[in-house]
Amino acid sequence: MSFTAKDILQMQVAPALGCTEPVAIALGAAAAASLLPNRKFYRIEVWLDPNIYKNGLGVIIPGTRGMVGLDTASVLGALGGDPQLGLEVLEPLTDDIVAEAQQFLAENEVVVHLLKEPGLHIRTQIHYKTDIAESLITQLHNNIVELKLNGESVPNSQLLKSTQDGSTAKKHGELESWLKQQSLNDLVALIDSLDQEDLDFIREGVECNLKLAAYGLKHGTGLGVGKALERMLRQKLLVKDMATTAKVLTSAAADARMGGVKLPAMSSAGSGNHGLTATLPIWAIKDFIEHDEETILRAIGLSHIVTAYVKAHTGRLSAVCGCSVAAGAGATAGITYLIGGDAGHMAGAIKNLSEDLAGVICDGAKAGCAIKLNTAAGAAVQAALFSLQGVNVQDTDGIIGESPEKTIQNIGTLSVDGMIETDKTILKIMQEKQTSKAKKS
Repeated sequence: MSFTAKDILQMQVAPALGCTEPVAIALGAAAAASLLPNRKFYRIEVWLDPNIYKNGLGVIIPGTRGMVGLDTASVLGALGGDPQLGLEVLEPLTDDIVAEAQQFLAENEVVVHLLKEPGLHIRTQIHYKTDIAESLITQLHNNIVELKLNGESVPNSQLLKSTQDGSTAKKHGELESWLKQQSLNDLVALIDSLDQEDLDFIREGVECNLKLAAYGLKHGTGLGVGKALERMLRQKLLVKDMATTAKVLTSAAADARMGGVKLPAMSSAGSGNHGLTATLPIWAIKDFIEHDEETILRAIGLSHIVTAYVKAHTGRLSAVCGCSVAAGAGATAGITYLIGGDAGHMAGAIKNLSEDLAGVICDGAKAGCAIKLNTAAGAAVQAALFSLQGVNVQDTDGIIGESPEKTIQNIGTLSVDGMIETDKTILKIMQEKQTSKAKKS
């Protein structure tokens, strides 16, 4: 089986409102609640894998004015989420629903269980009188594979129309297996097949992510990294070059997204922040390079494809920051393409980027992710420029392989096998902080 660039875009690139981990929790709750009469309930119980738990623990949920928490995401989804909207499930939230959620959390029980085994897994049970509604999401953030009411399967739900035969996850699995077999040259060749529909879709994603960046720059939401960088440029503490421009735009979008702004991001490989990193650094440097818009969009298409390629090796969720090693690799490939480099230059850029950022950990989604996206955007530009100048890390260096393919395979091994204990330690530290905070309050 083979895939096209269009297939990859359709399966890997999609709008997502809010951080995809709490949003996936909200989606599971909304799906389960939709099975109950009048959506009335008094208890919610959720079982989460370690990475969903970690990534959803401390990030602001969009449209809530600062609310965070795994339990909060579940309640918001159950009370006001529309499961038909997938990863935009929280779009219908209103101030009244948020207030109702706050009251529910104060008066009722929401139990969150941490599973031991890794692998994307969200099981939700919602109770009302003698009724128990249940949903299960696995493998992908929006992949609802099971719905039950009082122990009986609900097989005919529209929410299961693409998953009841396992087709969604199966196709993604087949795509990932296929991607792992491709060379960088194969991936670069795919962008020649992008048609006008594909380019329009990529442009839509750029516009989506630019709205987040504009909001972040105007309001300084989240950590305010983008706005601070822009201020430092005005103060002449920084110079407006390609790398800084990429940092400003990308981190500002992350500021808005991690700050809970109710605007969707065009995600890549299951992550909104990956989507920001894969698109905005390339768009940011367009004013430094003379190229028509079609070439810029093809460069971004290549970035999405390379991002998906790296994520096929590292897995959807791990202890390694995917914005750095996956979307960063995609961005540096796209930047190299836009500046005029060939596949050999892209190979060097990816290896440079990997040497620079392979050790960046993922310690959950939060406002501080804007700093990591700032780093990834700047490093993506730098890695590309170094390669174009003939500066490339040597194959004998650490985890760097003799080819970009082998380098990515090594990063996959590091992420999947080598960082298991690291991931557990990160989660332990985060849980201890939560326990300490709870005791103080």
